[in-house]
Amino acid sequence: MDVISLSKTALFRGITPLEVEEMLFCLGAEQRHFSKGESLCRTGDVVTDLGMVLSGSVLIENNDLWGNTTVLDSVGPGQIFAETYACTSGEPLMVNVVAAGSAEVLFLNMNRVLQLCSHTCTYHNKLIRNLLAISAQKNLNLSRKIFHTASKTIRGRLLSYLSYQAVRSGRRSFTIPFNRQQLADYLNVDRSALSNELSKMQKEGMLKVDRSHFELMEESREFEI
Repeated sequence: MDVISLSKTALFRGITPLEVEEMLFCLGAEQRHFSKGESLCRTGDVVTDLGMVLSGSVLIENNDLWGNTTVLDSVGPGQIFAETYACTSGEPLMVNVVAAGSAEVLFLNMNRVLQLCSHTCTYHNKLIRNLLAISAQKNLNLSRKIFHTASKTIRGRLLSYLSYQAVRSGRRSFTIPFNRQQLADYLNVDRSALSNELSKMQKEGMLKVDRSHFELMEESREFEI
């Protein structure tokens, strides 16, 4: 396990590699390998560990009773998952976590993460503060998605999302972190309908789009930033 790389992640930010190495035993750390398509945990499971992706990526998915799968998130190296469920005793998972490809994952026991050991290490306090910061950021991201998907129309959802991206980047030309299918999934709309709406918006002179790159036209008041 590469403790130097771990010390650079958001969860271990401000903690030296030597301190990380000392902590791993106390945190009940367990590294596991998963092959593409293999489940890390399933809907209904009760988990007590948070997971951190060391290499590869895992998908957070929702499956309905009719067999339809919706990808809710992709978790890459250095990012964590299942921490909310691990913090909530007895709460069953509402999602599946599946390896997108070959992946190495580190599991940490949440009870040991949240409870200081007898040494009351100062760097353990940093770990808890980092976990709180990560959870707060995820809550902001979820609130933002709810805001972007509040509109009943595809155009309204696009206007909300693209306006935010323009404000975030500080300019009208920017690249979003999604391909077309991922953007459709994020906004909870049909991909074909999304593409049709983008085509209409281009013809109306509201924007220019090239794959994941967008340029918002200045004459469009919809995008005032």
